Amino acid sequence: MHNYKKISILLILSTLILSACAFPNKEKTENQVPAKDQLSMVQTAVDEYKKASGGLLPIKDRDDSYSLYLKHPVDFNKLKPKFLSQLPGNSFENGGIYQYVIMDVDKDPKVHLIDLRTSEVLKDIRIRIDASGKPLQLGKKVAPNVYEIEYKKYGFKKQPTVPSPYSNERLPVYMNGGNDFVIDYRLDLAKAIKKEKSLPKPGEDIRYLLYKDSPILPAYSPEFTINSKNEPVFKSKVKKY
Repeated sequence: MHNYKKISILLILSTLILSACAFPNKEKTENQVPAKDQLSMVQTAVDEYKKASGGLLPIKDRDDSYSLYLKHPVDFNKLKPKFLSQLPGNSFENGGIYQYVIMDVDKDPKVHLIDLRTSEVLKDIRIRIDASGKPLQLGKKVAPNVYEIEYKKYGFKKQPTVPSPYSNERLPVYMNGGNDFVIDYRLDLAKAIKKEKSLPKPGEDIRYLLYKDSPILPAYSPEFTINSKNEPVFKSKVKKY
């Protein structure tokens, strides 16, 4: 029993160390800020590649098991050195904290960012749950296929959260029936809805409001819509997140 506890502690410490090393240059300003010039530089390179290759995009091949926002990461190997002289300083491939991805690949390909600091937090939570040696137990139902984490059973002092890439809020982390983490962006969506002059219709996926004026995508998010009170709510069925 004592040996198992020691192994669990070592696993957690190892993960924290690896997480700290994952972004060795993260103290650099260029690696922390999704600078517009870096984003514009990659967008230009993508556009030029598409034109030169007859409509193809410089993306890594991923199957349908990947979520909407993680499915089309930029393949910088296809851009360097002909279309891009250097990697953006804030890219994961260059020691930064952002994964460059492309959205709307069929109609109007646009370069966006995934904040990988969120991924690191979720990895740490996963390690703690796995290291507990206890079978996964879903807690209170929050929405269809969205459940709270029984955090006390896994040694957490409170419900796990992640820092929002859009505000100073801490966003709740839940799980779905498939044992995947999902992030609750309703706090940020409520703020985004208030800024809208033309509100979306109930049933419509409103996650686009989060990256309408931001290059960062809401990774690990289930679909959200709006109710009759103009409040953000989980959609009745969680699909790709």
